[in-house]
Amino acid sequence: MLIADGGLGGRLEVQEHVVQVTINNGVAVTEVEQVFRNTEDRQVEALYVFPVPNGASVANFSMWINGKEMIGEVVEKKRAREIYESYKRVNVDPGLLEQKDYKTFEMRIFPIAAGAEQRVRISYYQELSFDADRATYTYPLATSAQAGGDSRTTGRLSLALRVLSETPIAAMDSPSHGDEVVVVENSPGFYEASYETNGGDLSRDFVVSYQTRREHTGVDLITSRPSGEDGFFMLTLTAGDELSEHNEPADYVFLLDVSGSMAFGQKLSLSRESIASFIQTLAPEDRVELMTFNLRPNPLFGGLAPANADTLGRAREFLLSQQASGGTVLRHAMQAAYKYADPDRQLNVVVLSDGMTEQRDRAELLRLIQARPANATVFTIGVGNEVDRPLLAQLAEDAGGVAAFLSEGDDFDRQAQAFRRKLTRPAATNVRVTVDGVNVYDVTPSVVPNLYHGAPVRVYGRHRGDGPFRVTVDAEVRGRPYQQRATLDAGDGKNPEIQRMWAQRQIEALLKQADRNGARDRVVDQVVGLAEEYSIVTEYTSLIVLENDDEYRRWKIDRKNASRLEQDRERRAELEARLERLREVSLASVGPKPQDEQTAAQPTQGPQQQTITPEPSTALLLLSAAPLLLRRQRRSA
Repeated sequence: MLIADGGLGGRLEVQEHVVQVTINNGVAVTEVEQVFRNTEDRQVEALYVFPVPNGASVANFSMWINGKEMIGEVVEKKRAREIYESYKRVNVDPGLLEQKDYKTFEMRIFPIAAGAEQRVRISYYQELSFDADRATYTYPLATSAQAGGDSRTTGRLSLALRVLSETPIAAMDSPSHGDEVVVVENSPGFYEASYETNGGDLSRDFVVSYQTRREHTGVDLITSRPSGEDGFFMLTLTAGDELSEHNEPADYVFLLDVSGSMAFGQKLSLSRESIASFIQTLAPEDRVELMTFNLRPNPLFGGLAPANADTLGRAREFLLSQQASGGTVLRHAMQAAYKYADPDRQLNVVVLSDGMTEQRDRAELLRLIQARPANATVFTIGVGNEVDRPLLAQLAEDAGGVAAFLSEGDDFDRQAQAFRRKLTRPAATNVRVTVDGVNVYDVTPSVVPNLYHGAPVRVYGRHRGDGPFRVTVDAEVRGRPYQQRATLDAGDGKNPEIQRMWAQRQIEALLKQADRNGARDRVVDQVVGLAEEYSIVTEYTSLIVLENDDEYRRWKIDRKNASRLEQDRERRAELEARLERLREVSLASVGPKPQDEQTAAQPTQGPQQQTITPEPSTALLLLSAAPLLLRRQRRSA
């Protein structure tokens, strides 16, 4: 949403909006480049409001000043604002990117001269969520409407996405844009998608989904080794089909938020469709209750009803009758849901909400999660882009469940089927991961969550040493001990995105523990230190862009982000060259064969000795051409 003068007057246009996405084994790096134009005959300040996806960390903000790209640096939030305001008073070009709240970011640029254009670039990193081995990438664009906002481009809107995966990709599509998106398979581990139009809609989410095949439970590894520093790693645990189990009957209580904040956009209608799809996937032996809540809970059945056609019909009527109004008090609804616990059956509490509960209830709500019945698990589903993702994710994590986040562009039935698989119980509980061969430290999360089908668990950390990672996974599967061992090659260590992802998870862990304790004061300095070192925008830090290097020196701001970004771009150029060779291999089969190949292919009379020279496998080509990809694990058990 682009606004001039904070919405007090003036009009700005988004001339171009170009998005490039690289997804490396579930970790996505999104770079957005935009050109704004001031249509007024006076200078204005531009305010650009944008959401980011679940778990994403904004890592760069650049502006073009006097024809040169100036890269922003992360600074403590109050100091960054003071620096920005000091430049505004003298009409010198500053830029400021702040985290507005848990759901959106704001970018401010001043001044934009009358009739002038301004080019900016934003980058963010994120882990993709997986459901039933299907990864979904959402580029969120739908935000609250604001007066004076312009949500269309006057020129090009494009999105180019490439996916690299050690686990073979079975298919890729776009639930939001369908056939408008062109999908190309270069190899089983390298897919691309592309979308482009003029006068594009910037209020419509862009969703791309791809399916992978994972037959056996496994552990994969990505590493990053900066020059002269200890390394970083990401271990990914994925449940295979051999851990699947018979679905035992269970009880489900769906809690639907109908507070006033759910009235925006399609939040409530999206929730209605989702719940109906979820109930439709349940087995006849399952039982269900549906409860809406704002200031107080309102149950439909007053007890657990069998999951049959009659129940689904009554649930649909009940959902259609709901209107969004009032405040949000989730804890009362949670307390009511716990009353449905039956000691002989699993109780799954599924919360559909934007998470905008009253601030005073947050600490008490987290304590209430810890006091749930022994056989109860809580799952949370964030609806739309403007949701309190940290709160919903923490509620699910503390209750042994998982969180999912739905966009308006998602395929509801597919999401419901995938989420149903998680609701039936985790594939493995009490998961513990140990690493030998290298010295690992600063591992996050400190307690590994339950492993669910189709939902990989990622573990980040630092490491000393260059040897192979000997990983042991211990867990319980259906109450029985389970162990898997694997020896993993650390690879070339050229995955710089892992550094920021590790720092982001460290920051999240600090804030989550502080919220459980009821106060953040003791961890703010640690959060700011990590954010400044690894260039991450948080509630306590912002990105500031100054006119030239001398101005950064004047304010004693180190150019840490500029150095990181230079390394990242060098690495990206290497990757692009290697991927281009993969494209050439894929394109070699297009069109007629050369004449000598056609002659060689002609059948000859009589028996003859045939010599077949096998082509290099696509997987080997992919591994040799793109070192960013995971090295295949060597199983020792």
